[in-house]
Amino acid sequence: MPQGEVGGGGPSFPFVGIPSFLGSAICTNLNGLDADIAVLGAPTDEGSPFMPGSRFGARSIREHSLRFLTDGRGYYDPQARRRFLEREMVEGRIADVGDADVLPTNVVDTFANITALTRKVVEHGALPVALGGDHAITYPVVRAFEGEEPFHVVHFDAHIDYMPFVHGLEFTNQHAFRHLRLMPNVRSINQVGIRSIRNTQVMHEDSLRDGNRVVTMEEFRDRPVDSVLDGIPEGARCYISVDIDVLDMSLIPGCVSAEPNGMSYAELRDAMFAVAERTQVIGLDLVEVNPLLDVRTGLTSYLAAHIVVESLGRICDQPWWRDARSERDAAARAGGDA
Repeated sequence: MPQGEVGGGGPSFPFVGIPSFLGSAICTNLNGLDADIAVLGAPTDEGSPFMPGSRFGARSIREHSLRFLTDGRGYYDPQARRRFLEREMVEGRIADVGDADVLPTNVVDTFANITALTRKVVEHGALPVALGGDHAITYPVVRAFEGEEPFHVVHFDAHIDYMPFVHGLEFTNQHAFRHLRLMPNVRSINQVGIRSIRNTQVMHEDSLRDGNRVVTMEEFRDRPVDSVLDGIPEGARCYISVDIDVLDMSLIPGCVSAEPNGMSYAELRDAMFAVAERTQVIGLDLVEVNPLLDVRTGLTSYLAAHIVVESLGRICDQPWWRDARSERDAAARAGGDA
C-alpha cells in the first residue's frame, strides 16, 4: 500500500496513526532491517546546562514529518519542478528504527545504547538519520563509525561546542566535537555559522589549534558554499550535524540556545544541498529542538522536519546514491536466484 493512504483508500492525515518519520515502517528488529535510510531517536537532554526539554524533540519532529506525506510519493519541489524521495517512499526504503534506550542519570550507558543502535544501522548499509535530543548525542552517533573508512564532518551551529574536559565534565552538549576530533578516522571538522558571544576564547582557539575550520556567520555569508566545504575533497565521505540554533532566533522559538544573526532557512537549505551534491553523505543528525518552549503550531519542530526531508531528497538524488542503490538491488536479485 502506498504511504499516505489508509486501508479504505482515502488520504492519511497527519493526526492519524503512529507518528513514525514520514509515516515509514517501524522496524524494531534490526536483524531484519532492509532500508536505505534509517531514522532513529536519541531522546536525551542530560547534556543541557540550562533548560531541559529537547528530549522530546525526536517525537515532535516525527509528528511534524507526517505533514509532508501528501500523496505518499515523495515531495514535489515547485522550484525544481520535480519530485524527490519518490522511490524511497513508494518502495518503503525508509525505516524508523525507534529510539535508543535512555537510562536517566546514566549518561555513559545511554551513550552506549545510542552508539549500538546507530552501529546496527550502519552495519545493515542504511544511512542513519539521528533526531535529538541535545547536541551531546552527536558523539555517540558518530562513534558508531569507528573502524569505518575516513570521513569529514560538517557542523552547522551558532556554538562551537568545544569545551575542554574539565571539572569532570565531558558529556554535555558543549563537548561533542572535542570528542570527534579525537577519532582517528575523522579527517576534518568544518564548524559553520559560529557567532555566539557565549563561545569562549579558549574553545575557539583550541578548535583552530586542533585543525578544525571555524566559519563565522560573516565568513559564511561572504562564501556560503566554499566556506562550508573548505578542505573537503569532492566526493569524500561526509557526516552532517545540524544544531537547529544555526538558524536565526526569530525562526526557532522552540530552542533554548537560540542566538541572533543566524542563517535564514534558505541559507541552511542551500548549504545542506551543496554538501549533498559535492560529498557522499554517510549520516546526519539534527538536534536541540525543544517542544516545551515552542509555539503551539510546533514551528521549530516543523522547520526541523522540513530541513531533514529536503536534505534527504537531495542526498537520494545524487549519482553515487543511485549507483549504490542499483548495486544493492542487483545483489538482492542475485541472492534471490541462488
